[in-house]
Amino acid sequence: MAVYLSIASVLSFLILVLFVNVVPARGRTEESSQIKNLWNSTMKDKSKIEHEHAVDDPEAVAAMVDMTIQNSTERRKLGFFSCGRGNPIDDCWRCRGNWMRNRRRLADCAIGFGHNAIGGRNGRYYVVSDPSDHDPVNPRPGTLRHAVIQDHPLWIVFKRDMVITLKQELIMNSFKTIDGRGANVHIAHGACITIQFVTNIIIHGLHIHDCKPTGNAMVRSSPSHYGWRTMADGDGISIFGGSHVWIDHNSLSSCSDGLIDAIMGSTAITISNNYFTHHNEVMLLGHSDSYARDRIMQVTIAYNHFGEGLIQRMPRCRHGYFHVVNNDYTSWEMYAIGGSANPTINSQGNRFHAPSNPFAKEVTKRVNSRNRGWRQWNWRSEGDLMINGAYFVPSGGTAANYARASSLAAKSSSIVAIITSEAGAFPCRNSFHC
Repeated sequence: MAVYLSIASVLSFLILVLFVNVVPARGRTEESSQIKNLWNSTMKDKSKIEHEHAVDDPEAVAAMVDMTIQNSTERRKLGFFSCGRGNPIDDCWRCRGNWMRNRRRLADCAIGFGHNAIGGRNGRYYVVSDPSDHDPVNPRPGTLRHAVIQDHPLWIVFKRDMVITLKQELIMNSFKTIDGRGANVHIAHGACITIQFVTNIIIHGLHIHDCKPTGNAMVRSSPSHYGWRTMADGDGISIFGGSHVWIDHNSLSSCSDGLIDAIMGSTAITISNNYFTHHNEVMLLGHSDSYARDRIMQVTIAYNHFGEGLIQRMPRCRHGYFHVVNNDYTSWEMYAIGGSANPTINSQGNRFHAPSNPFAKEVTKRVNSRNRGWRQWNWRSEGDLMINGAYFVPSGGTAANYARASSLAAKSSSIVAIITSEAGAFPCRNSFHC
């Protein structure tokens, strides 16, 4: 009897394998046909793909995904039919071979304070086919600038690999997603991205580097408005009075000012899965010590890799509430996390590898803190892994003070290397697993 049951089990397993292999093959054929038609369509009717209804509560989706991978270490031991690495954002969409047919699913995978950023989920696709940026006032259809200034929601994708050198700041309008998956897209050697007084922005899968100061020029920000722009600092991504912003899986390096700055009352931001390298002042969160409106700021910094050639500000915070969770810090020269003006910093489950310099082992730095007033600032380290002599100087009150600086459950710092192993822009290709 046992022999017959074993044979039946083997046959059932083989039938399952055949089913799994055959069904995706048919899906890939349909997918390739659909995307080919999209690429070849004209500017007037491209992106007319039927919208698939999203769930009402993206946070609930992220929570469910997070629950399913709580035992992710055990799942990886099994290995079978699983692409999960314990990263709830990636596991939400990457395990699906048909990710290209439903790109907008990405918008339901956000976590943290920026989890409600839907970007262009409810709009049409827009295919960028022209990497030029000849006229910032009258951008050519098919360019990235023409896409981001439109008044209606758009999910922006790219026809092919390209390097986009912007003459002036790329000023985004609300409800836009820039989705670089399926192409190797660089925004480099010119101006970069500005998110100013707008909401619901997703930036995913871009290489952003060598951004330069620009300005003193006319730039269009919508189909009906353009105006004079003063000098821009040369940030990779500048968030100025923006809200519901999600910056995920980008590779950023070597800009003239910050790689990501969020100032002037910006809030509801998640910065996740990015790879930061070769830069001095990496991330500034908060305009100035005197700008009290930044007290509303809430930012989640999760699953990022802070890599080689970084010096300081990972991040540098003011006033608001900052959840720094499950990031991998493999390099810094001065300090990793700093701040002033009494920010609340909740550091959980990170891995900090200190530099060899004996005078730069401290993770933290308090700036402009006179008379030891910093002792009242709520900064804590919980479950962080300290390597090569790294140490975190805590301050402030009890755990109850961190409620507004908590945005997701931290995982063990022992698996941070796995969670962040594919930080940065993915080398995705159409019709293949990403």
